[in-house]
Amino acid sequence: MTSFETFLSTYGLIVVVVGTFFEGETVLVLAGLAAHRGYLPLPAVVGAGFVGTILGDQLYFLIGRWRGEAVLARHPDWRPRVARAQAFLERHHVLFILGFRVLYGLRTISPFAVGTSNVRFRRFLALDALTAILWSAGIALLGYSVGKGAETLLGEVRRFELWLFAGLAA
Repeated sequence: MTSFETFLSTYGLIVVVVGTFFEGETVLVLAGLAAHRGYLPLPAVVGAGFVGTILGDQLYFLIGRWRGEAVLARHPDWRPRVARAQAFLERHHVLFILGFRVLYGLRTISPFAVGTSNVRFRRFLALDALTAILWSAGIALLGYSVGKGAETLLGEVRRFELWLFAGLAA
C-alpha cells in the first residue's frame, strides 16, 4: 500500500468523525469516495459521519442551553442568524430540526439556537439522530457515486485518484 492508502485506512474514520463534528459535507463525500475505492468500509463511513455530526450538534445544543446568552454577548454578529433560526423554530420546530442540516449558513448555528429555545433535549436528540443518519448515509453515498461515475468515465481511476480527491477537497 502507498502512504496515501495507509493513511486513509489507518486514520480515515477518525478524520470523518472530526470533520463531521465541525461541518462535514466535504469530508463525508471524500470518505464515500474512499469507500468506493476500497480504503474504508461504507457502513463504517456512514457510522463515523453519524457519530461526528450528532456529537457536534449535541454539544452546540448544550452550549446554547447552558451559556447561550453569554456566547451571544461575546459574538454579537451571531445574533441575526440566531434570530432567523429562532423565528422559524417558533413556528415549525419539528420541521426546523429535521431540515436545518441543509440550510446554508445555519448548519452549525441551528443546534445552538435550538438550545436557547424551550425544545427539550430528548426531543432534539431524537429528531437530530433521525436526520443525522439520513444525512450521513446520503452524503457518503454521494461520494461513493462520484467514485463510481469517475470510474465509468475514466476507466481505471487509480492513476487519477489523488487528483480526484484533491479536486473534491478544493
